[in-house]
Amino acid sequence: MSRRIAVTFDYRCPFARNAHEAVVNALRAGADLDIRFSPFSLDQIHVPEGEPPMWERSRGKWGTGTTALLYGIAVRDSFPEKFFDAHLALFAARHDHGLALGHEDVVREAIASVGLDVDAVAKVAFGGGPLRALATEHEEMVREHAVFGVPTFVEGDDAVFVRFMERGRVDDLERALDLVDWSRLNEFKRTKLPH
Repeated sequence: MSRRIAVTFDYRCPFARNAHEAVVNALRAGADLDIRFSPFSLDQIHVPEGEPPMWERSRGKWGTGTTALLYGIAVRDSFPEKFFDAHLALFAARHDHGLALGHEDVVREAIASVGLDVDAVAKVAFGGGPLRALATEHEEMVREHAVFGVPTFVEGDDAVFVRFMERGRVDDLERALDLVDWSRLNEFKRTKLPH
């Protein structure tokens, strides 16, 4: 039986990009994993107490990552055959090309680059479903697993925040997943990185 794992993402995080490239590479290589790609809003975790959450704001008041998340969710849920390509293209727009995901034209270009009908994706992205999914999935991760950032891997009741230093390495992913249920280890952090 496949391992069922959720992994959080926000396209602005370079560590999420590294992890998600590894996850996609593993799945494309036939890894026996049932992955749920779960959006997590870094905009939302920086909302001051007492202010409305991102998903209750008008479109012009969203943070810089919300539009990209909505497009990603739209592709995940309505165009799943293109999700891996679109997912990686959105990460690439930010981290390979240095583009600002707060500009919808950047997001649309990333979606178009993988052969999707951008207007069809936009219609879904702004149709309400992806915004509700973002709110539900983000709040579920916070409430049930105390998630605070991306990427966090969740398996059963265990949730682990991981920072991979290299892109797309399946061996790093396998090693990290082997540690997810090691609950006696709370934190393991290098004080400096070798150069």
